[in-house]
Amino acid sequence: MPDFNFVLLHVRDHVASATLYHALLGSPIVEQKADIAILPLRDGVMLGLWSSETVEPESTGLTGASELAFTVADANAVDRVHADWSRRGLTIVQAPTSMAFGTTFVACDPDGHRLRVFAPAAV
Repeated sequence: MPDFNFVLLHVRDHVASATLYHALLGSPIVEQKADIAILPLRDGVMLGLWSSETVEPESTGLTGASELAFTVADANAVDRVHADWSRRGLTIVQAPTSMAFGTTFVACDPDGHRLRVFAPAAV
């Protein structure tokens, strides 16, 4: 089986998106070219932010149908991240709420990519 090591998001402005994700996640921008920026996530997985104008094959332009999810320690951490991302101007599409899998909220980046933050429910 091939190794999973990259998430690619098609974005309107890869420089602005890289700046945003750097601020949200604290990950350095390790590569920036004319049409793509790359940031490390965890466990060797990289986040690529590719200009939708140069993606090959051409991007469909559809956004919001998938999510990137990030875990935090507990419900208080969910609230703290929610407050921080709200202050940064991200669109919140789901306020902090308790669900079967834990406490969560969902924000969108400027391209409509959904960003879920959650604290798993205690087992």
